[in-house]
Amino acid sequence: MAKVRELMTANPSAARPDQSVQEAAALMRQRDCGCLPVEENGHVVGVVTDRDIVTRAVAVGPGAETSVREVMSAQPACCSPDDDIEVVQSLMAEKKIRRVPVVDPKGHAVGMVAQADLARASNGPGMVSAKQLAHVLECVSEPGGRTVH
Repeated sequence: MAKVRELMTANPSAARPDQSVQEAAALMRQRDCGCLPVEENGHVVGVVTDRDIVTRAVAVGPGAETSVREVMSAQPACCSPDDDIEVVQSLMAEKKIRRVPVVDPKGHAVGMVAQADLARASNGPGMVSAKQLAHVLECVSEPGGRTVH
């Protein structure tokens, strides 16, 4: 069975809870990504997405100076680089999330796994089957509830 480390995007940039969403958005633009782990004291305490910024800060009024802490999704579901890929698939399907931070034993972000990573892995032997990928996409796309990252 393939491991998370084989498909994760390594060394993600991280936001801090006390940063403004404008700073987080600038980092997303610089790194060409739509989601950042949020770290405090070297531990992942949340995730913030481009959608979080738009729907929780820009659309409702607080604006660009809003802190990341105010819009992030706290206590995100995470996995380890040594977990089987099935762990990420299960987290995405059960929690209806599109991205999963990968953390080391100390809780520091060492990678991110996105739906797109699963899709790319579906082309490799022993990675993700088309059936597994379809299941994750179906679960994440179900209406209802709040998708947090």
